[in-house]
Parts: sequence; structure tokens; C-alpha cells
Amino acid sequence: MIRNIKTNDFELIYGLYMHPEITPYLLYEMMDRISFQPIFDELLEKDIIYIYQENGSAIGMFKLIRLQHRSSHIAYLGGLAIHPAFGGKGYGKKMLEEIIELGRQMNLLRIELSAAVINNKAISLYEKVGFVKEGILKKYTWLKSENRFLDEVMMAYLY
Repeated sequence: MIRNIKTNDFELIYGLYMHPEITPYLLYEMMDRISFQPIFDELLEKDIIYIYQENGSAIGMFKLIRLQHRSSHIAYLGGLAIHPAFGGKGYGKKMLEEIIELGRQMNLLRIELSAAVINNKAISLYEKVGFVKEGILKKYTWLKSENRFLDEVMMAYLY
């Protein structure tokens, strides 16, 4: 089940974004809770971040950001993460299938995302549910803590 985040989801969202196995593939560098609070507040206000849960347990999260004007038929999927405790159990595939259905309900024609080219596990999962590779974005993500760039593969799901 997918639901929008609530104010009391701060610890969950913070814990996923700052988890050492997840952080290298998401948008933010490691930071303390006080520094993350304004980011969380903005995500909450924009109503673009969701929780994926099953049997009452929060398993993962994602952002689905609808583009505007001539591109309003497109949404960007980002911040996608499954808590490592739930990894390898099929939840990622289930979450993506629900995201695709949510996109259908939103009358989207395209969901796009980017993934680090070294994140083979995620790329394989995206392909299993129907995303296709469209190109490589060179030096796209800057990992300040590692003093290096990551190339990203651009992928899309077309309805």
C-alpha cells in the first residue's frame, strides 16, 4: 500500500535517506536530524513523497513529482528506497508495480528516473517492471564525501 508521508514519519524518512547502504544512491549527503528537518518539511509541504507499507510495516519510500505544462503527462520518480532489512524479498518489485498503477490513476504517459550506472541491482529491478534505458548522463551525481562523480542511466516507463 502506498500513502503520503505525515509529520510523524520524520524518523522513518530520515533513517532511509541517511542509511549508509542507501545514501550513496540518493540526493543528500549524510547530515544530522536538525539539518534534515527543513528538507523533510519541504517534502511534506510539496506532498511529493510517499511511504510503501505492507501489513502495517513501512518498507520503503519514493518521490513522484509530476512535471508541468507541456510535460504534465510525465512524472519523475526519485528517492526510491527499500529499507535493507526488507531487501531481497520482492518488496521493491511490488512497490514499483504500485507506483506504475498510481501513475496510471494520475493519467501519466511516462515515468522517468535515473540510477547510478554502478547500481546494477536497481537497474535490473527497474527493467523487470518495464522501465527501459534511454541514455547515460555523464558526471551527473556528485558524491562530496567520496570526492567523485557518478554517471547515471536515464530510464523511463511508458504507458
